[in-house]
Amino acid sequence: MKCTVNVLWDEEAERWVASSNDVPGLVLESHSFELLLSYYEDEAAYFLEENRDYKGPFQLSFETVRIVNVGAAS
Repeated sequence: MKCTVNVLWDEEAERWVASSNDVPGLVLESHSFELLLSYYEDEAAYFLEENRDYKGPFQLSFETVRIVNVGAAS
């Protein structure tokens, strides 16, 4: 099973946020990108078993977007 995880930078909160339609119910956030990926890897198996009744091996593919506003508004 392949699961795509969307990771977005929330500039206002200064945190990374990760969620996936393939891993229902699991939304995590962290100030550290690497820590967030680690947390997601640790929790994904539990959520797949609980919410999709899936106990097999799986692959996580992390897709990252970071939007930053630069400069003063005119």
